[in-house]
Amino acid sequence: MVLYTSPFPNSFLSVLHSFSWGLIFPCYWLADRLVASFVPTTYEKRQRADDPCYFHALCIIITTPIYLALLVASLPFALIGFLLWSPLQSARRPYIYSRLEDKNHANGATLLTEWKAAGNGKSFCFGSANVCLLPDSLARFNNVFNTQARAKEIGRRIRNGASRPQIKIYIDSPTNTSISAASFSSLVSPQGGDSANRTVNAGIKRTTSMEYKGDNSGSNNSEDREDKGGAGEPNEGEENTCIVRINGEDNGHMSDTETDTVNGQAHASGPAEPSPEGDAEISKTPNHKQKEGDSGSLDSYSASRESLVKVRVGDGTVDQSTVNNKLLYKASIMKKTSVRKKKHTDETFDHEISAFFPANLDFLCLQEVFDKRAAEKLKEQLHHYFEYIVYDVGVYSCHGCCSFKFVNSGLLFASRYPVMDAAYHCYPNGRGTDSLASKGALFLKVQVGSTPQDQRIVGYISCTHLQAIAGDTTVRCEQLDMLQDWLSEFRKSTSSSSTANPEELVAFDVICGDLNFDNCSSEDKLEQQHSLFTHYKDPCRIGPGEDKPWAIGTLLDPEGLYDEEVCTPDNLQKVLESEEGRKGYLVYPISKNHSSSQKGRKASLKGNGRRIDYMLYTEEGLYLEWKVEVEEFSFITQLAGLTDHLPVAMRLMVSTGEDDP
Repeated sequence: MVLYTSPFPNSFLSVLHSFSWGLIFPCYWLADRLVASFVPTTYEKRQRADDPCYFHALCIIITTPIYLALLVASLPFALIGFLLWSPLQSARRPYIYSRLEDKNHANGATLLTEWKAAGNGKSFCFGSANVCLLPDSLARFNNVFNTQARAKEIGRRIRNGASRPQIKIYIDSPTNTSISAASFSSLVSPQGGDSANRTVNAGIKRTTSMEYKGDNSGSNNSEDREDKGGAGEPNEGEENTCIVRINGEDNGHMSDTETDTVNGQAHASGPAEPSPEGDAEISKTPNHKQKEGDSGSLDSYSASRESLVKVRVGDGTVDQSTVNNKLLYKASIMKKTSVRKKKHTDETFDHEISAFFPANLDFLCLQEVFDKRAAEKLKEQLHHYFEYIVYDVGVYSCHGCCSFKFVNSGLLFASRYPVMDAAYHCYPNGRGTDSLASKGALFLKVQVGSTPQDQRIVGYISCTHLQAIAGDTTVRCEQLDMLQDWLSEFRKSTSSSSTANPEELVAFDVICGDLNFDNCSSEDKLEQQHSLFTHYKDPCRIGPGEDKPWAIGTLLDPEGLYDEEVCTPDNLQKVLESEEGRKGYLVYPISKNHSSSQKGRKASLKGNGRRIDYMLYTEEGLYLEWKVEVEEFSFITQLAGLTDHLPVAMRLMVSTGEDDP
């Protein structure tokens, strides 16, 4: 299948489309600014409350007549542009595939080594988020604004969070599993400009994947672990992992001697390397007020995958010869146990509320990237980490769907692995305001490796966004039916294998997206019992109407987005770790007995919030000799103040069943 790298098949149509949109854009921009002037966010309301001179009100009185006059003057040109633009959409392709040609541009990520299906297996990490990048006037109805600046900052945070070190912590104690916890702000840019002359602080991150190791193998040194190729680097998917071993004594805390020894080298290393990008545009949004110790956007490129090291800390001392000439990370160690345990007793994988996107993020599915200018800014930032991006997905005008479409599907997909095939389908049954967008499903086939027998190892990823209007249960169920049918057709049409002579081995099949229903609301019973959940597994779900106790909602209360308690990733993480905090800042399952206002509610509520953003996986249709299981699941707060949804992430382990050599 040919991947479309441009929206039109020839340059003439592209030029004509650009000309028509140039005629439309002034009218579109003026209308957007005019409406935005009368839809303030809670952040702007608070600012205006402190304005005794009513300066903003005076600005509105002056600018409104100007906007109206210019809008009326631009209408004839917009009409001519629309008459050219609308028929051109019949020739428009359903997506744009962007591949980063200049590898030097991806300075936040290292190049992937091809998986050869050797060893124990490989892990793949998937992320999904609804980023609410609507035209500014429409975004304000969700209490977010400045779409262009938000798009840039969202991209910066995602790629900087994903390119940070992946730290695995082993606790050398068969009985004591308590761990120290460090705040989000403790991960700061390295101290020093020379990456060859740094060391590592072994502080423990609440946001890292914790792995208990109870074999009391503290006698093994780091050299032995590298030679064995097992515990230090257990899987091919964990290339670039910082491993920290902690002796079980003293409850897993570093001694003061250890902390002082490591931090001593920190202060001697010099100042941090500044980010090459400026923050002028970012300062336009309220959540970008950088406080001391707040590294919400992780601007420093020195916190990259290239700076990863392996470290062992144990037996009460820090081996300086082991950590010398390694990267330094200054960490504040907090003497308390993590609020959320590593695992529930009946759980088989790690789960957490994380202030970061997962390290080594392989695939990213985004929803509501509706604004085309914002999509370009977001793509530019993501290309610092992801080599392959599919964006501007959907159809416009009356082409391909039953009703007129003013905006695209809002779907965007980013990958570190090459995309082999892609297909998009528009849901034809959208209702109300949702019918104005070409909501649908994007299906992708990616190549993640090859076997020694030259068989391709592939994976399937589906990204979707369902009907949003409450009460449209039947519409969503129909869309789930179509999603399954389209995915089945896509797999059949793109498969080049036969049972007798397989040319491809399927490693995973994952569905990500905003499904706009939760697993606890009584009004969503039909969706909860849909056949999709018999074929695909939801790591957060016990059964219809019941989530696992650690799962939390992903829909934030828009009214509280700019409260000081939750306006930074670290603060939002801390709030969501408590039941009372979740009641104040999450939207809860719909109930007829409660009002719609969520802010400050202290009553007993069902569940831990409305979880409408899903990550599903299946074991059906995969290579029979391999096993797929969840390694960790995360609810992410790194986009605090930038969107009204919590991103989610899932790491899958594909086990080949072969032992390490």
